[in-house]
Amino acid sequence: MILEPQMDAGGERETVLSARGITVAFGSNVVLDKLDLDIYRGEILGFVGASGAGKSVLMRSILRLIPRQAGEIRLLGMDYGSLPDSERFELDMKLGVLFQHGALFSALTVKENIQFPMREYLTMPKSLMDELARLKIELVGLAPEAADKYPSQLSGGMIKRAALARALALDPALVFLDEPTSGLDPIGAAEFDDLIAKLRDTLGLTVYMVTHDLDSLFSVCDRIAVLGKKRVLVSGTIEDMLDCPDEWVQSYFRGKRARSIPRPDGKNPTRV
Repeated sequence: MILEPQMDAGGERETVLSARGITVAFGSNVVLDKLDLDIYRGEILGFVGASGAGKSVLMRSILRLIPRQAGEIRLLGMDYGSLPDSERFELDMKLGVLFQHGALFSALTVKENIQFPMREYLTMPKSLMDELARLKIELVGLAPEAADKYPSQLSGGMIKRAALARALALDPALVFLDEPTSGLDPIGAAEFDDLIAKLRDTLGLTVYMVTHDLDSLFSVCDRIAVLGKKRVLVSGTIEDMLDCPDEWVQSYFRGKRARSIPRPDGKNPTRV
């Protein structure tokens, strides 16, 4: 089920994340140049672009993991960069992140990985953290016995789910997913997409998903944004992607690996 974006009191879509004029450079290499992007409450946004275009760089810049040379980030209506430390600390608890390849701590069990954000941000008894970790493990579809396993004992799909459970540890409002289905077989990737959609619907999440997976874009994303030429080239639905004249966008969404969907007018299927 795809939810309609939530509206504010004026009937407009509520912006959860707003990026304006984002510029990121490494030395003389400018990766992002005056980039603008909006994400609306309750949607799953698929963020795509060529390899090396800067998809993960933008996500890390939004999260203040790498510096930017210019631009403003507003999260949940607040200027993320200018908040005092105490308010930024509170805002950070409303954000969840699944890094590429999971990025679990190898020396910690699944349960301890999930509890890591709890220890950093909250003060609570161990018994409560154990119970919350158990709930998160169940929420992402892992077996209870996975709690005491180390990352080296997990399959690729289990690592992704454990990393997602950690991202959900503090009940965030906005979740960042960096290539969540990368490395998974088609069945595992489809199951993970279904999980993301169900969690969005159940928990009311807003999801920013960096991906190159066309199946994910088609099956679970409400909207797509394409990164190219150091900016967002186009954002919108699959049909908006098909109508974009940019050569790379056309190659990506109409190429040999694209999929066919029936057109509403009954004409030949559109390749997406």
